[in-house]
Amino acid sequence: MGNREDLLAGARKAILERGVAKTTARDIATAAGVSLAAIGYHFGSKERLITEALAEALGSGIGDSMEALIRDTTGKPLLEAFAQMWDGMPEVLENNREGMLASLENLLRVARTPESQEFMTDSLTGAYADIAHALQQAHPELDQDVARAIAELYFVLTQGLGVLWMITRGKNLPDGARLTEAIAVLAQDLRT
Repeated sequence: MGNREDLLAGARKAILERGVAKTTARDIATAAGVSLAAIGYHFGSKERLITEALAEALGSGIGDSMEALIRDTTGKPLLEAFAQMWDGMPEVLENNREGMLASLENLLRVARTPESQEFMTDSLTGAYADIAHALQQAHPELDQDVARAIAELYFVLTQGLGVLWMITRGKNLPDGARLTEAIAVLAQDLRT
């Protein structure tokens, strides 16, 4: 690995051990085995490094798992596929709980940091594209634009689920059947 990759790994390690607020640039550099100056050289700031490290970790942990859940729905009707994916997400969130906690801790800092906001905004394009690709693999009948629209819906709903799941530990959340019922009613209303 190069210094950049070492810093991303070091940041994830330090954040999971200490939390976002208590992690210093020195903690990250030490965990990465690189100089403190390497943070500025590769990322410009500790804040940008933390944002990228958490986005990468959750993109791998949660994003890859979500895409696998989507691919597991191959051949099923789209509403049934959504319900199945949705019902699998609580386990994915549980498996990534520490990363989710760190991400939520980081959320307010991102909202107050223009460079982190820019990175997160730019990252959405890739997240949507990855989910749309998984959707098209599972449902080849979807054209690219429709797959992208569904991917955006999945992403937005999953973000909300993640926050609510962290707050409630999965209690009193709608299951996939309940949400597909609502989606079906909304779709029916659009046709009339």
